[in-house]
Amino acid sequence: MGKRAQQGDGNAGPLLEQAVRSVLTAPEEGLDLALDTGASLLAASAGQWPAVSRALLGYADTAVGRCWSAGWRPADLVRVVRRGLKPVHLALAVDLIAAEARRHPAAGLDRRWQEQLRELEAEVWWPSDEQYLGAFAQRHRLDRFALATAVLELLRSWGRLPPIAPVGPAPGASTAARRPTGPVTGEPRMLARIRALLAKAESTEYPEEAEALTAKAQQLMAQHSIDEALVAAAAADRNTPAALRIGVDNPYEGPKTMLLDAVAAANRCRVVWAKEFGFCTVIGFDGDLDGVELLYTSLLVQATHALNKAGSGKDSRSKAFRQSFLVAYAARIRERLTAATERTTTAAAAGRHLREDGTEEQLLPDARLLPALAARSAAVDEEVGRLFPKLVSQRVRVSDGEGWAAGRAAADRAALHGRGEIHN
Repeated sequence: MGKRAQQGDGNAGPLLEQAVRSVLTAPEEGLDLALDTGASLLAASAGQWPAVSRALLGYADTAVGRCWSAGWRPADLVRVVRRGLKPVHLALAVDLIAAEARRHPAAGLDRRWQEQLRELEAEVWWPSDEQYLGAFAQRHRLDRFALATAVLELLRSWGRLPPIAPVGPAPGASTAARRPTGPVTGEPRMLARIRALLAKAESTEYPEEAEALTAKAQQLMAQHSIDEALVAAAAADRNTPAALRIGVDNPYEGPKTMLLDAVAAANRCRVVWAKEFGFCTVIGFDGDLDGVELLYTSLLVQATHALNKAGSGKDSRSKAFRQSFLVAYAARIRERLTAATERTTTAAAAGRHLREDGTEEQLLPDARLLPALAARSAAVDEEVGRLFPKLVSQRVRVSDGEGWAAGRAAADRAALHGRGEIHN
């Protein structure tokens, strides 16, 4: 792990702050000059480069920590960089996030925060903070000026981000301020079973098999949600809805958002799209959120595969065809997932319980079920209103009839084709 020096930064700290301030406040027409001036100051001599390196990682604690306080999370900051900057900025971003993470013990981070750091592979790989920029420049074959320019561009991108609705506690938040976010390690057996089913659905070459596997996954998700609602009702659990963000990027971000909303609605969650930042916030109870993320990711993979095989000739490669295909796919998925959830809920209200292996057992009906589910839906709606008091709806246009028909047909093959019970 990189070592933090205990001595002062000399002139490097104020020099870095001056350069960053000039870049942050520069208008677009004056940005190139501000970047060139700031980068020239920082990269002026090899002798001060280690001090600039140390000052940068110290400054990252403040700059990145400010983003955490404003509601952003590691995956969000990386997404911003990936959408607007270059691969070198992305590598810098992950490193600065890793450097800031040294301030927080793992036990002080919630489960999803830890998962994001693992997925980003945010680790301190440099031997010391003084050596960081030199090692980074060598790794990416950059001179000092080019690297200093990239640093300032990255810090400008992050420094101009607005506050957003938080979806969990920031690192260092007091225990009392933390909202329940589920277990820190492991996952329910039902969720592991769902994950395995969806992995098979993505890998099979047979549409009927993918359809059956996805259908079974949604049924298990609905049963998992029902089980959690009953456990909470029995224990008078005051657990509240949580939230997570899922990246939704171009091309065809509108239809992708529709697909995510279809999956969320079938699992008693709500979706709010932040188009300008390329993500959706999904609000729901923690176990439902995990299932929504899994199923959406799987269906998006299946939709992409189906889209690449659909249509006839050059028409299937047109933007209108592909847009119409994905909108129709999302609409049909909504119908089928909703029907699957309703079937599972009706069966559960009658006392029929779906086991992890897909078989049913008959139990005594529980009169608390439907009121418990209604209460959880109402709690999700209330949380949406608290986080996003001003919402607007957006329509997605369709202009290709062949694409629409192909999309609905693909959704029939991919998920929940009404063929009665599914057996192992």
